[in-house]
Amino acid sequence: MIPVRRDRYPRTAEFDLARRWVTIQVNLGLARNTIDAYSRALEDYLGFSHRQSADVTSAARDHIAAYVHDLTSRPNARTSKTVTLGAEKGLANATLQQRITALRLFYDFLMEEGIRPSNPVGRGRYTPGKGFAGIRDRGLIPRYTKLPWIPNDEQWRCILAAARKQIMRNRLMLALAYDSTLRRQELCRLEVNDIDPAFQTIRIRAENTKNRLARIVPYSKAAGELLTAYLSRRRELTHDRGRLFISESRRNRGKPISIWAWSKVVHDLAAESGMIEFTTHTSRHLCLTDLARDNWDIHEIARFAGHRSIQTTLLYIHLSGRELGAKIARGMAEIHAQRNKLTTEMLIA
Repeated sequence: MIPVRRDRYPRTAEFDLARRWVTIQVNLGLARNTIDAYSRALEDYLGFSHRQSADVTSAARDHIAAYVHDLTSRPNARTSKTVTLGAEKGLANATLQQRITALRLFYDFLMEEGIRPSNPVGRGRYTPGKGFAGIRDRGLIPRYTKLPWIPNDEQWRCILAAARKQIMRNRLMLALAYDSTLRRQELCRLEVNDIDPAFQTIRIRAENTKNRLARIVPYSKAAGELLTAYLSRRRELTHDRGRLFISESRRNRGKPISIWAWSKVVHDLAAESGMIEFTTHTSRHLCLTDLARDNWDIHEIARFAGHRSIQTTLLYIHLSGRELGAKIARGMAEIHAQRNKLTTEMLIA
């Protein structure tokens, strides 16, 4: 049995049922970040239940409601990167949804094991007699869908100007993150053999993607020039044919960089450029939005991004304003023509 990390999640590791459930998720091959998120959620819930002297296995709906109240009323030091919906306390909506989802799945496991007859967390569901009226029973927490921040041309130039001060590796990583719409994990886990300079393409391995969907993506000529320069620098550090991006620090010299190291680089770029909203995912959002602005077909964008569902891809159509802009342009052209006609009739006739 694969142990849960006791240094980070001691309560989850000590509680047999929680440890068993997390181990099942590990053995099923869930992504490492997902496992960490589930473990973190259980650790928090177990801590709350301990403080309330409540038995987790027999917890009722009122205990879950009390936990939700605790999550939504905790002090939360807001930073300039946090986008709030008028609240000055409580966790972000996405974090709340993540915590509740982990609990729901954990209690599903307890039901399957015959430990309890029902799930106290529950879920939004169809209610007979309400469906055709457009009404559904809500989940415990309303879900907010926020559009990601996309830099304009001037803001992107500021970010690129800050990146010019970075080492060659970091400049190449930023270029590839945009050109090939790479997620943080996909970028950091690239291997030398994943690059095909002859065709200027990158192979994204299924095991490194969010949805286990492999794909081949291109990169630009500018990124290719950075890649050539970086490979020359990389040979000075190591001859290993493994991970493409390696550390140049004294402590980890020659070792693959982690996703956290890249996150720190992006954080520094955000601070240097003054674009505090800039994150590791911004380059991906920007590229896909640019493709939508360039009138790529939605299915082409989905394939390029590695989306299984075009519902996810529709976000970038909305961000680009492509369809709305075209409709407004057509509408304004018709209105303008009508006004010109009216002016001609009234002033000349």
